[in-house]
Amino acid sequence: MSKNKLSKFADMATYPHVFQDLDFESIDKPHAMKGRWREQFFKNDYPITLELGCGRGEYTVGLARMFPKRNFIGIDIKGSRMWSGATEALNDNLKNVAFLRTRIEYITRFFDTDEVDEIWLTFCDPQMKKPTKRLTSSFFLERYRHFLKAGGMVHLKTDSNFLCTYTQYLLECNGLKPKVFTRDLYGDSPTMKLDEEYTKLLQIKTYYEEQWILRGIPIKYLAFPLPHDIELTEPDIEIELDSYRSYSRDKRSALTKAK
Repeated sequence: MSKNKLSKFADMATYPHVFQDLDFESIDKPHAMKGRWREQFFKNDYPITLELGCGRGEYTVGLARMFPKRNFIGIDIKGSRMWSGATEALNDNLKNVAFLRTRIEYITRFFDTDEVDEIWLTFCDPQMKKPTKRLTSSFFLERYRHFLKAGGMVHLKTDSNFLCTYTQYLLECNGLKPKVFTRDLYGDSPTMKLDEEYTKLLQIKTYYEEQWILRGIPIKYLAFPLPHDIELTEPDIEIELDSYRSYSRDKRSALTKAK
């Protein structure tokens, strides 16, 4: 029998590698771990990778296994989903994994200047109606620049054609060039050249990714460096909406395009 939400929350309250901060009224107050993740928790000098909107934490745990000399932090507000990855990391005694339960809007509370080396966005909500909630929007990229090293990589892996196209246009209008870009990660991509490390990274498939693949929806992948020295602007273009909201649910809006 699966655990209910209250049982999962009770479990995570005892997990030493899970940080739960739901004090959303103190969004400007630095968290106690800000600038101290390597020193106080990981106790090493390895690079830090964040997975934002980590869901069940499969990517965070998978990356941690592949790269024992890197540190990984999965971040999401849905604690009952996060429980799966957090429990797996605990049972497998993975010392280079942590989980943080908070809203990504408040991410700057938790990480200091140059503290993070790269960011992964894996199958996040495309937020077709709300540009400022898209995790690749200039709104969020500005926040990432508070703690991501200059030129640090941002990886987007998504089923959403809308989010992929939006991100592509955002990069173009800001003069940013992706290091890797494909609209069909597991299909024929003869023009996409992946080095050995990227090939290894993309072997991990999350639960939801498997569902999209079974439905015949190609997986899009885009990786780009984020500089600190340019002013970011939003693309002024309408993009065709996805025909669905999430797995097995059609979109409710009658609109066909959005900015």
